[in-house]
This record gives sequence, structure tokens and C-alpha cells, in this order.
Amino acid sequence: MAQTTRRSTGIPGLDLSLDGGFPPGTRIVVYGSPLSGMELMAQQFWRTESETGSYLMLDADPKQGMIAARGLSLEEMAEAMQGDRIVVDSLSTLVITSGIDAAVDLLVHGAADVLKRGANVMCLFYRGLHTPLEEIRVMRAADIFITLRQEIHGNEFERTLAIEKIRGMQVPQRVIPYHITAKGLELSTTSRVI
Repeated sequence: MAQTTRRSTGIPGLDLSLDGGFPPGTRIVVYGSPLSGMELMAQQFWRTESETGSYLMLDADPKQGMIAARGLSLEEMAEAMQGDRIVVDSLSTLVITSGIDAAVDLLVHGAADVLKRGANVMCLFYRGLHTPLEEIRVMRAADIFITLRQEIHGNEFERTLAIEKIRGMQVPQRVIPYHITAKGLELSTTSRVI
């Protein structure tokens, strides 16, 4: 795919790793801990360029421009998915409140119309909350699966982003270090040669 057909992720280093961004019409699942920067990544994606989008907030009080989605039915959530950049924050809450079948249904069937018109749907999915079967079902439903990992070594954080699945494309062969800044996630695109 040419770079012009991709939708920017909102993170220049990630765009570089994905040959320009996310392919249009894809379901993106971002997996990690609540402190790994997942929400920042979702907001960077949602607020990129001049395209419109919907941010469905299930977990917390919505910020300006977000939709209070807690308590909405699956049909109401699907109707609220407007624009080209849609975020569901979080799919984990939907699994806990309505079950894995409802969450996968929203991801696969509820988002189908917006995906057909080329929009992207990004869902946050928290590590440590779900059974292995729930995780597998979400991984299989995703077109793109990104994991944010955070480890502490001595007195330093080591944060890495791994693109673990991209349907129809080759998965990058390395993890990408990143930092959390006041503006969001910033990826390191240089490699160390030993």
C-alpha cells in the first residue's frame, strides 16, 4: 500500500514503522497496563489531522469532545461511531459489564459499517483483567494488535511497543522503545548496532 492510503497513527515513529500509518478500515486493539500510555496513544490517534472521529468513553468521565458511553447499548455505541477515527475506551470495561460475546460483537459486527467506509476503530484492552479465552477472542477479532510493555530496571522504566499482528501484512521484526511525554507517546526509531 502506498503511504498516501494510510491513516496516521498520530505518532510519527509508529507511522514510520507502519509504512505511513494504519490501513483504512481496520480494527486496532491496543493491549497493556493502565500506566503504559494506552490512553495517550488513543488520544493521539483520535486528535490527528483534520479528520473527525468519535471517542467512546466507558471507563472514566469523558473529556471535552468525548462521548459518555457508559450505559449505552451495543446498538447505541455502534450508532455513536462517527467519523474516520473511532476509539473505544475501553473494550475491557465492556467485557466486564456485558461479557466477551458483547465485546466481540461490537468489535466485529457493530463496527462493520464504519469499517466498510474506511474508518479505523481503536479499542483499548487491559492486561491482567481477562481470561486467556477472552484475550484470544479479542486478538483474533483484531486486524492490528499492538502491545505496550513497561518494565522497571533499577531506577529506570523500559517501555516498548510491539506490533504483534497486522492482518494481510508482514509484522515488524522488532519492538520499538518509547517514552511518555507531556504531549503523549514518543517512539524511538533508531536502532542500536552492537
